[in-house]
Amino acid sequence: MAKYFVTGIGTGIGKTLVSAVLTEKLEADYWKPIQSGDLDVSDSLTIEQLITNKKTFIHPESYRLNNPLSPHLSAKLDNIEIELSKIKMPETDNSLIIEGAGGLMVPLNEKELLIDLIKALNVEVILISRNYLGSINHTLMSVNLLNQYNIKIKGIIFNGERNVETQRYILQYTNVTCLGYIPQLEKVNKENIKHSCDLLSF
Repeated sequence: MAKYFVTGIGTGIGKTLVSAVLTEKLEADYWKPIQSGDLDVSDSLTIEQLITNKKTFIHPESYRLNNPLSPHLSAKLDNIEIELSKIKMPETDNSLIIEGAGGLMVPLNEKELLIDLIKALNVEVILISRNYLGSINHTLMSVNLLNQYNIKIKGIIFNGERNVETQRYILQYTNVTCLGYIPQLEKVNKENIKHSCDLLSF
């Protein structure tokens, strides 16, 4: 079954929202390997509250860190060190949506970054881009970095306020498949997540 790692061009891009739509559309399992902070309102709990299908299983995090900081610092404050060898892909016969933390260059420990985890898991990436001043730069850099690491990109999903020219340029320059566009949702709830499934191409 398909396994996709959802990452963004930065923090606050909408990875969890898009992960919810992908999980619902594919009726896939969901896994957040590293949760850094907000444990009472974690991304796993958010996904659970936003999906309606009965097939999805939400797998427990490998690391649950207490502070809403970069994973390497949050782990240090918890007196632990994140080890990639301890992050094991969940066993499932279902498709799997894996949600990252922050962007590709977020440090997990003193030597390894989020992109090293993606490489170790050996899965395709779905890159989330959001329109803002500088988003073309951040999106192109993210695609170039994934290419440098020889990580296959399933496609890009644009999220939030639409900018046709920005999207056109990114797709033209990178030659990466556009999997869809999810507009800014007035309310993030089960109904709107379900409706947004029709906006993605799979």
